Amino acid sequence: MSFFKKVSAGVVTASLGLSLMGGGTYAYFSDTETTNNTFGMGTLDVSVDPEVIVDVNDLKPGDTVLKEFKLGNEGTLDIKSISLLTDYNVIDAEGDNNGSDLGDHIRVNFLWNWDKESEPVFQTTLSELQGMDPDTVAKDVFDPLWEQRGGLDVGDEDTLWVQFEFVDNGEDQNEFQGDDLNLTWQFHANQTDGEDYE
Repeated sequence: MSFFKKVSAGVVTASLGLSLMGGGTYAYFSDTETTNNTFGMGTLDVSVDPEVIVDVNDLKPGDTVLKEFKLGNEGTLDIKSISLLTDYNVIDAEGDNNGSDLGDHIRVNFLWNWDKESEPVFQTTLSELQGMDPDTVAKDVFDPLWEQRGGLDVGDEDTLWVQFEFVDNGEDQNEFQGDDLNLTWQFHANQTDGEDYE
């Protein structure tokens, strides 16, 4: 065998030996486990019953309308508070309101446990209510009811009474004859504080 062939065979043999030694030196046992994890999100779902609280015609100054409605928690999370956003628009039938706002003449009285002796827990006009911060309304209207238990629990339902009064101010209110006022109330539910899960 020539010198060149002997050297080549030696190099190949040495390389093979080194690779086997290296592989053997770093061999180890191993094991693998997999976990499958789920983060299920809860739901906030406040319900209002009935969906149309007021639908009356032919109001005149001095009239009052008392209506009952229920707020329910149909979600999977407790509700800490509910804020109320008010929006309305007036349809001026004769175009003679001349800047007067019918909402200034509609008083809103929120009541709990209505009876003949009840006093409103919160009272304002529609125009003032529309301009109020919804969280302020929540503190004045809903929080007193939930002061003891801290909110509206899953599956619970509370009854509210609201009285609308077309205030007779003792002056000429003829510009509102035949007008309509369309009122939208949006109830916004807020979650309770976060919790630590272990």
